[in-house]
Amino acid sequence: MIHPLLLILAMTSIAGALDAQERPRAREAGVVVGILPPGPLNAITDVEGVRVGQTTVVEGERVRTGVTAILPHGGNAYRERVPAAIVVGNGYGKLLGVTQVRELGEMETPILLTCTLCVWNAANAMADWMLARPGMQEVRSINPVVGETNDGGLNDIRARPLLAEHVVAALEGASAGPVAEGAVGAGTGTVAFGWKGGIGTSSRRLPAVLGGWTVGVLVQTNYGGVLSVNGAPVGRELGRYMFQQQLQGPRDHGDGSVMIVVATDAPLDARNLERLATRALVGLARTGAAMTNGSGDYVIAFSTAAEVRRSPAAREPVSVRDLPNEATTGIFQAVAEATEEAILNSLFRATTTSGNGITVEALPIDRTLEVLRRYNALGWDRAVPR
Repeated sequence: MIHPLLLILAMTSIAGALDAQERPRAREAGVVVGILPPGPLNAITDVEGVRVGQTTVVEGERVRTGVTAILPHGGNAYRERVPAAIVVGNGYGKLLGVTQVRELGEMETPILLTCTLCVWNAANAMADWMLARPGMQEVRSINPVVGETNDGGLNDIRARPLLAEHVVAALEGASAGPVAEGAVGAGTGTVAFGWKGGIGTSSRRLPAVLGGWTVGVLVQTNYGGVLSVNGAPVGRELGRYMFQQQLQGPRDHGDGSVMIVVATDAPLDARNLERLATRALVGLARTGAAMTNGSGDYVIAFSTAAEVRRSPAAREPVSVRDLPNEATTGIFQAVAEATEEAILNSLFRATTTSGNGITVEALPIDRTLEVLRRYNALGWDRAVPR
């Protein structure tokens, strides 16, 4: 029997998805980022095995938050660990699990994204969920990886409204299909560039001559700056940007946070995953971010390639595939493009949201497209072939 609370949450998520359908993704609106083609879904789930689940938590007039779960594959993440790396653009955040991932170069849980003061609730719930899975009876240590951004404007963050059942619903509802974007899951209450932010995703698939690898990105946007779209100064032209006292108040310094999750099927070790994660910051910068003092800007990257997974029971040396350094440039280009487009999708798909006594408007798409036309920043039909 479905728990009544989870049924309400599911209905809320469906309603949010229906609202978002009225707003196009960036590419659907004619904004073509970069030169490489996206995968079939243009989402992180284009990387084989990756699944995403989300729970949107909307209660009364004050709670606007949620959780987004990214699962690296369909098995037990603890028993089949994936190589991983974490890069810190600016460390004003509460990302859990960093030191062990950096030390071992591997990840043993799914990734959760949520609100700042919900991080510990999320970690505890995921630990309980994993420890209860088959074959985990003797496990005495687990390293939940949980990232966050602060949605305390639209959301009553001090109430810490994320419950264990919200987390379990996201984990168990994760799928490999299309990913809902905008004001859903961990992006329900976030704000970016003064407009409604949220969850966004994109992917790139390299042509065979560059290895044929897929790179997928999912973002949770909640940061500031001067919005740039395909090089066009949209924030400046629309009159909304950081330090603009007349519009946003004297205390607006562009602070906030962004979480960037990168998945690839390329067989990379932790060292090259760290290099890949660093290039995601290139895509972040292209959107107009300055990684300000009060912004937590993090990238978590992992490889799903079966031949590079690790077992905690292994005691003997193992042979693994390892993409050479000279073959990484293509995936570096791919992650920069996919990050930039994922961020734009989070803005294009987000809807105007009210909560906790304030209203945050969605990015005005028509006016944005007008700016892009003036700067010749729309469309492009000469992408590198698949």
